[in-house]
Amino acid sequence: MSHDSTAGGDSPFRSEPSARDEAPQFVLPLVVRIERDAPPARTDALETSARAVLTILGDERSLGEGEWAQTMRDWQDARIRKVVRRARGAEWRRAEKLPGITVTGKSAEVRVFPPVPLDGWPKELAKLQVSGTDLDDPEPPEDADPSAPVLWLNPELDMSAGKAMAQTGHAAQLAWWELSDEERAAWRDAGFALAVRTADPARWGELTSGRLPLVRDAGFTEIAPGSCTVVADHPALRRTPGV
Repeated sequence: MSHDSTAGGDSPFRSEPSARDEAPQFVLPLVVRIERDAPPARTDALETSARAVLTILGDERSLGEGEWAQTMRDWQDARIRKVVRRARGAEWRRAEKLPGITVTGKSAEVRVFPPVPLDGWPKELAKLQVSGTDLDDPEPPEDADPSAPVLWLNPELDMSAGKAMAQTGHAAQLAWWELSDEERAAWRDAGFALAVRTADPARWGELTSGRLPLVRDAGFTEIAPGSCTVVADHPALRRTPGV
C-alpha cells in the first residue's frame, strides 16, 4: 500500500499535482514478518516500521556516495511512496537475502529495502501479499514518555496495521527532515527511540493546530484523500507553545 502526505511547501508528500509527479516514481519496500503462530503486536509493528524507515535514511549506504545514495535521492525527488507487505517462513528467508536492513522490535521484525521503481520490484518481493496485515495488541500499550518522540495516530481513523505502518514511516521521515544534523545524530545514537500511540480526540486538535509535521494521506487505499493520519511529535520540533 503506497501513501503520500504533506508538510507544507513543495513537499514530496503533497496530495495535489506538482512537478514531482513528472519525475520517475520509486517506492520504498517494507516487509513485516508475520508468522501464522506468532504474529507481532500491532503497536510494536508500527514502531518498528517507523524505526526501519529512519534506519535506512541514516545508513551510510544511503548518504553521500554510498551504494544506495542515488536511489534514495531519486526516491525522495519524486512522490514519497512506501509499500508494506507481509512474509513468513520461506518467503521471509528469501526476502532476507536481498540487500536491505532488518529492524527488530519486542515482537516485530521489519525489513526495509532500498527504493525500487514502481514497476521494477524484485520477484522475491513482488510475490508477497499486501493484505493480511491486521494485527492486535495483546495488552493496551503503556503511556508514552513525553520526553521522547511520539507518533500520534488520528483517533478518528480506522487503518489496517499495514496502512498504519506506512503512515508512521511517513511521520518519522517528516520529523527526520526537520531535524538538524546534530539532532539526527542524537536520535540515531539513541537507537531511533520512539513510541506510536493513538491520540486523545481532544489532544488531536491541539497536535494538528501547531507546527509539528503532519501526514496527510493521498487516499490511494482505505481512507479518503487528504485525511490527516499521524503527527510527528519530536521534542526538538515542539516550537509552538502548548504543543
